[in-house]
Amino acid sequence: MALEMRDRCERCTAAPLPPDGPARICSYECTFCEACGAALGQVCPNCGGELVARPRRTAGTA
Repeated sequence: MALEMRDRCERCTAAPLPPDGPARICSYECTFCEACGAALGQVCPNCGGELVARPRRTAGTA
């Protein structure tokens, strides 16, 4: 099962998150921009899990 690469931060909804750009993600795939991840103390507000760097995908790969 492939990782869902969400294109917007779930907290501020303004930060675009391209597949090849930096983002923070929890084990449930909740996704946040770097700034919101830092503001949240690297803890997911939805599940309480750790926010870690999301793997990057190069353009053109699914």
